[in-house]
Amino acid sequence: MLTKRIIPCLDIKDGRTVKGVNFVDLRDAGDPVVLAAAYAEQGADELVFLDISATQEERKTFAHLVKEIARHINIPFTVGGGIGSVEDVAPLLEAGADKVSINSSAVKNPNLINELSKAFGSQCIVLAVDARKVDNAWIVHTHGGKNPTKKKLFSWAKEGQDRGAGEILFTSMNHDGTKNGFAIDPLEKLHELLTIPIIASGGAGTMGHFADVFTFGKADAALAASVFHFGEIKIPDLKSFLNNHQIPVRL
Repeated sequence: MLTKRIIPCLDIKDGRTVKGVNFVDLRDAGDPVVLAAAYAEQGADELVFLDISATQEERKTFAHLVKEIARHINIPFTVGGGIGSVEDVAPLLEAGADKVSINSSAVKNPNLINELSKAFGSQCIVLAVDARKVDNAWIVHTHGGKNPTKKKLFSWAKEGQDRGAGEILFTSMNHDGTKNGFAIDPLEKLHELLTIPIIASGGAGTMGHFADVFTFGKADAALAASVFHFGEIKIPDLKSFLNNHQIPVRL
């Protein structure tokens, strides 16, 4: 059985790690290079670096910061923010990224998924989907959660898979930063719909929430930020907890 992955997320704004609630009210969470090195040391399975203001500010992700983080870690590393073309990806991979995450640019130009998958392989392409539940529909949002679109979570995730994405990173905007648990129901539906791995994001508050997202949400990986950044959950303790609950993890 494949092991479940624990993935700390570094949301970067102005060169610092930040974290908010429901995508707003950002507060400083520390130096991304220091945090990345600590997570690699603690046994995180992967790391995600998202330059959350790159798309809004219409600029590229900071390759120099990617390079600095890559120097301090020995685990797979996904980078996202401001990636809008095939040409944007090579510098990030050369700087040390293993995978890239695309979001707003893929919604604007879905064929970008095909182009990146063809150029770099599907295993390199993570389609990030930020969605908010409005009435009974999960509506995809772009630009750091600021812009609602006409796309719906499930059909967009399926299209992303069909176009060549290797993983789906689903963040529930309703759950983000609340620490009340992950969005179990849509995650389970995504698991039934897709064949590629699903990374769950938004809502981690306790070790039990991680157990639930793997057991009931059927997620392949769980991403979290504030509970790790502020020392509320230690990764070795979390993995021990999950192992004791018969959830396969890399210890």
